Amino acid sequence: MKIKIGFLPRTVIVLGLVSFLNDTASEMITPLLPIFLTATLGAGPAVVGLVEGVAEATASLLKLASGRMADKGGKHKALVIGGYSVSNLARPLIGLAYGWGWVLVLRFLDRVGKGVRTSPRDALIAASIDRGRLGRAFGFHRALDNAGAMLGPLCAWVLLSRNVGMAHVFLWSLVPGILVLCLLCFGLETAPQQTQIKKLPPLRWSVLDHRLRGLILATGGLALASAPEAFLVLWATDNGLRIAWVPLIWAAASGVKAIVAGPAGGLSDRFGRTAVLLGGWSIRIVLLFSLAWSCQHATSGLVWFLFLAHAASLASTEGAERALIGDFARSEERATAFGLYHMVVGLAALPGAVLFGALWQWFGSGAAFMTNGVLAALSVCFLVRNVYMTR
Repeated sequence: MKIKIGFLPRTVIVLGLVSFLNDTASEMITPLLPIFLTATLGAGPAVVGLVEGVAEATASLLKLASGRMADKGGKHKALVIGGYSVSNLARPLIGLAYGWGWVLVLRFLDRVGKGVRTSPRDALIAASIDRGRLGRAFGFHRALDNAGAMLGPLCAWVLLSRNVGMAHVFLWSLVPGILVLCLLCFGLETAPQQTQIKKLPPLRWSVLDHRLRGLILATGGLALASAPEAFLVLWATDNGLRIAWVPLIWAAASGVKAIVAGPAGGLSDRFGRTAVLLGGWSIRIVLLFSLAWSCQHATSGLVWFLFLAHAASLASTEGAERALIGDFARSEERATAFGLYHMVVGLAALPGAVLFGALWQWFGSGAAFMTNGVLAALSVCFLVRNVYMTR
């Protein structure tokens, strides 16, 4: 029986709170990580791109595997708990790293946990609510996720302002991580168990809904063209933002995401996923070109505006993208569809992050942002041609 709290099912509420706490823990570390790598451990921009790209690509491969496993055996809750456990035990240990290689290993383990949990979690959300409110459910989840991403940097800023070392800030992230595991174990309902393991048909690209294929490829192209947020931190500091302000601007960006994600997801239920998705993606392209231009003209106010506007453009499409996967995928293979979506996006992030870092190091940040703006525009054209013009 589905227990509802307010306007959404209990499963959505609990998983939203879990993401809130988990991102509080994660974002105590993430905005400081590029500075920790470059200033403390002596790594260059290309290493920052390598660490982030390898971590996300690893998570992406596991998202497909865990999605298939969930569809086959129905162990959604166990996979979700296991994934969050690995991340919240490995992540704080970054504070003990003495070289960027150790950071790579621990970041890898953190993303292993993300890969294990993400597809079963999204499938649980999609299965717990009717299609007409799917955008609202994912928008609510992303809003809480981003609210945690706002609180995390604020916690880091408070600790840093009290002269707590950066490495010790990383260790303090264990506190909200423990709360994540407690909430999952005692708050998340257990999904009905299958009497036997399902025999899934072979995963073949050709048998997927053509709209699902087009959406996955287009989002993969946009992931290739996305500017990793770690580099936005470097862009901001290169343009005059003091390191002490980094956690605050990161928190502000996450606050903007939390404000935008929920209403944008609800708008996709009311006015259609297409308008929300294409609108958000188009704004992102304009902002990438603006970031390229600003590398020679940035002021303090412009740095804050572009950083926050870019965050808003990311959040505006999060709910709609996931809701479209739920719309297009068959119910018996929903976790697999989410896994395929997350895998393609994450795998594209690896060459994207490395390419962005290399372009930055060799030709400057303006060339990196400009190249990504062109690639993002091509991805939007692909989406329109292969999803909406062939319906």
